[in-house]
Amino acid sequence: MTVNPPQLARAHGRAISNPVVQDGVDYAYDVVEGKILACKVVVKACERFLDDMERAESEERPFIFSVSRAQHVLDFVTKFCVHVKGKRWRGKPIDLMDFHVFILINVFGFVKPHLDEITGEHLTDDSGNLQYVRRFSHAVTYLARKNAKSAIASAVGLYMTEFDGEGGAEVYSAATTREQARIVFDDAAQMVKASLNLQQHLKTTDKSIFSESSYSRFMHVSADANSLDGKNVHCALIDEIHAHKTRDVYDVMETATGSRDQPLIFVISTAGVILDGIAIELKDYGMKILDKRIEQSEETDSFFFIWYTMDEEDMETDEVYRDPTLWFKANPALGVSKSIQDMKVLAKKALEQPSSRNNFQTKHLNIFVNGAFSWMDMQKYGKLKKSSTIKHDLLATLPYIISVDLAEKIDICAAVKTYWTDKGGLAFFSKFWLPEGRLDTCSDEMRERYERWAAYGWLKLTSGDAIDIETIKGDLIEWVKGSEDNLQEMAYDPWHATQFAISMNQKHGWQVVEVPQNVRNLNEAMKHIEGTVYSNKMYVDENEAFTWMMGNVNANRDRNGNIFPDKSSREYKIDGPSALFTGVSRIIRHTIADTVPEMPDNMGSL
Repeated sequence: MTVNPPQLARAHGRAISNPVVQDGVDYAYDVVEGKILACKVVVKACERFLDDMERAESEERPFIFSVSRAQHVLDFVTKFCVHVKGKRWRGKPIDLMDFHVFILINVFGFVKPHLDEITGEHLTDDSGNLQYVRRFSHAVTYLARKNAKSAIASAVGLYMTEFDGEGGAEVYSAATTREQARIVFDDAAQMVKASLNLQQHLKTTDKSIFSESSYSRFMHVSADANSLDGKNVHCALIDEIHAHKTRDVYDVMETATGSRDQPLIFVISTAGVILDGIAIELKDYGMKILDKRIEQSEETDSFFFIWYTMDEEDMETDEVYRDPTLWFKANPALGVSKSIQDMKVLAKKALEQPSSRNNFQTKHLNIFVNGAFSWMDMQKYGKLKKSSTIKHDLLATLPYIISVDLAEKIDICAAVKTYWTDKGGLAFFSKFWLPEGRLDTCSDEMRERYERWAAYGWLKLTSGDAIDIETIKGDLIEWVKGSEDNLQEMAYDPWHATQFAISMNQKHGWQVVEVPQNVRNLNEAMKHIEGTVYSNKMYVDENEAFTWMMGNVNANRDRNGNIFPDKSSREYKIDGPSALFTGVSRIIRHTIADTVPEMPDNMGSL
């Protein structure tokens, strides 16, 4: 095939109604020539493609480029596949975007001679024509959310089921959980139901899409179903591989392709936070190929890789959260299938709330990051007003909660007194206790820190090697003296403080409430605190020990977007913030506040 450089530059993010192979070639030229904004990885992937097109025309010709095969898959997607989501789009033909075309012509266009493994002879069909099989047996694409990943994966799955010319094809949407595995499969099933063209070839049930004429089927499987073995895989679609903690699913699918002439492992995923999983292995291998750090071989020639992400220099400043132009690098469908305005809202949130940054970076900038991240913006926290500036007569009218974190018997213990207003304001004070014996077993750094805190009254050293529960009880009783009527309850973590709480209830009549340290309670509390801090509606304690601990709080995020606390290291304590989270969790229950309203004017400084 003769490829022609594009004559005119075109806008990034171009949707094409009836794409042809040249559209994908033009895309590669535009990226390499800088006419389309792309990250360095995508530039290298396009350079590899153009180099491979030259190799396909060379004398050695390890593979060739089949225009007819590449066009066949493009025609299938645009003429047979339809949108399945959205009132405006459902049932309408899919318009591929330029980068989709580029990926598809790569994966399906390059073919190599089909050789007899014993004799090495080029096999022929019944008519004597030379046979060719797909060059790429593995295709890995990393793409940010809402760039039509699932739609492309579903279309590829349907193509491989019936239109790839494979008799008895077995196609699987594979994942670690059945719920994840069903996403691509369900979209594909809905495509069949919404497309008259597909219905002429394929039927659907709840568990499979199948062809009676070719005896082929498309199913979903998951690692938790214990059903991965015994497959004869023609194509495995692995969605969101970033969530795979092990390579089990990938390995089983790959191993099961052994009896197929031109199988395909098709991986399409966003980046994630598991930095020692199969997603990173595939990324590292793909980067070695693109960077030419490993010698070209039959193995490297069978591996397609592209990663839409940000360049390192883009992440050196906060400009990446302010400049929508940069986002196109990770989101080539931005402005088409992905809303620029929605991303602006998410970027603003990530800029203002550090706990949102990892989520934004993985899902929308397509960067692999550590799952734990620094939670609190300590610069903003340091600018908050101090609780000591609140007028005493106002505090005397406000309800408050005492929350305790009684850690291990030889370590630091914390209590926090948190006030709240009926308009969403928060103010807190803290106390800490530590057995003197701990000074002999901790690091020099921590001993100096503990001694300084004790000298300033921020930490109380108790006699002995274990925590002095009676001293803590006495100090708490003294702490609430004169304001007992405003004390709503004592909230505690049941892990270490159950007996302590029972005693405070039975001997002193305090209302005590157990607060399990689960994701629900901690996520709600941490996000509520974020809201008050970023709205300047929280008054904070001047206790240096608490401030130091607040800076130690890292956060993890689960797949549902919930956050929960972690500490950066064993010695970098977070007992004070943990107690605050426990108390604020109960305040949320008291106020049922969904937002953080304005702080009343009279909570100003003296």
